[in-house]
Amino acid sequence: MLDYFNDPTWQTIGLVLDYAIKILAIGIVPEGRKPAASSAWLLAILLIPIVGLPLFLLMGSPYINRRRHRIQQEADAMIRDVQVRIPDVPPHVPLSPELESIIRLNRRLTRLPAVTGANCGVYSDYAEAIEAMTRAVDEAKETVHAQIYIIAWDETTEPFFRALERAVQRGVKVRLLFDHVGSWKYPGYWKLGRRLNSIGIDWHLTLPLQPWKWRFRRPDLRNHRKMLLIDGHRGFIGSQNMIDSSYLMRRNRRLGLHWMDLMVELTGPVVSSMEMVFAVDWYSESGEALALPETGSGPFPPAGKTEINVLQLVPSGPGYTTEPNLRLFNSIVHHAKQRLVLCSPYFIPDDTLLDAVTTACYRGVRVELYVNERGDQFIVSHAQSSYYAALLEAGVHIYRYPAPAILHAKYVIADPDTPNAVGVLGSSNLDMRSFGLNYEISLLVAHGNLIDELSELTDKYQAASTELTIEEWSKRSLLKRYVDNVMRLTSALQ
Repeated sequence: MLDYFNDPTWQTIGLVLDYAIKILAIGIVPEGRKPAASSAWLLAILLIPIVGLPLFLLMGSPYINRRRHRIQQEADAMIRDVQVRIPDVPPHVPLSPELESIIRLNRRLTRLPAVTGANCGVYSDYAEAIEAMTRAVDEAKETVHAQIYIIAWDETTEPFFRALERAVQRGVKVRLLFDHVGSWKYPGYWKLGRRLNSIGIDWHLTLPLQPWKWRFRRPDLRNHRKMLLIDGHRGFIGSQNMIDSSYLMRRNRRLGLHWMDLMVELTGPVVSSMEMVFAVDWYSESGEALALPETGSGPFPPAGKTEINVLQLVPSGPGYTTEPNLRLFNSIVHHAKQRLVLCSPYFIPDDTLLDAVTTACYRGVRVELYVNERGDQFIVSHAQSSYYAALLEAGVHIYRYPAPAILHAKYVIADPDTPNAVGVLGSSNLDMRSFGLNYEISLLVAHGNLIDELSELTDKYQAASTELTIEEWSKRSLLKRYVDNVMRLTSALQ
């Protein structure tokens, strides 16, 4: 074997191959990618081609396979046809031209208009959210459609699954989607399918990695959406998975880590938009075509028990080549005139969002970023920390929620307590993974009391948090700075 390495012929072949790979990479990698992503991939390929090239071939493309692209294009066309008579904004709603322009942007990218919806409850308590969803399932009469990134049948979620079982026994059609890779590492996963079958649930994995069934694609793509839909007119949306708040991991329980999330219960026409998104994902995984409801219709609860909001659903993911959620977040940041609230457990912005946030500070906007004191993922936590210096220098107020809690709520508010207030909540983090690799679902709130409740929740988070100062951050060790900067390079590998 050593003779091969010492043979001049093989050395020449190796040298030619090495340069060929690097020259081809320089001309191929930048195509269709942002400069930061291109630079990170080229760095990996040029420095360690034997590792960087296979990784690039396996994970270098942000695009899903042709079949899923075709399904998304066909679904967009159908949604456009179904919505053709629905205006961009509900009639007689006093929105500013700037807000209307954001809504028009979202509709052009996703085909879904802004409609009305009733706020039936904001749940920031983990157990209360599961209890509310369990009650809703027990009241279902026709259908239950659940789409949740991570599910586990454990002591905490047992009541929810038993409610699904009772629904099936009543003759309710129960459909369930959950992410294959997202769920498989948690206790009980390998028995989960049999348990779901035993209670009669029609379930499918999203984005499964099953090469033996010819189902394979970029392995780190995820369907990160979280929705529960009851009878087509009652829905839950937000950031919470269906698993114990410790995520059942020994390390988490040893450290006392527990997740804090946000779910919102809605009724009215907006639920029809949620049903459309579910129908597309269901068809992608099952091949069963569900009827697309017409957005703009849907029953409301009795008058006086809720407040009507103007809402727009914004799906995003590899099926969309225009990054709808990133454009939405950027638009809201630029919209802010007085105060901007960003709450995300994972804040790893691309250049456009980072510039938008720091520019808002320089415009005199008070920008508040709510993150965790202790991250739950090593690489992500260090990559996120690498942005803090630039944010603090620009004037961003960074509030760190104390450990052992993990603040997992995801929302943005601009100018609360003003007539031009706008917000967004859902499954999407403010990171590059959510912008380009995950299928996400976000809910724009253009008018209504949901913004007020998010603002009140922010006050609670701020009261419990500690503000990070630039003086404190400047004292971190050289080793931490080095690790932060190295991990930052990985965030751009789209």
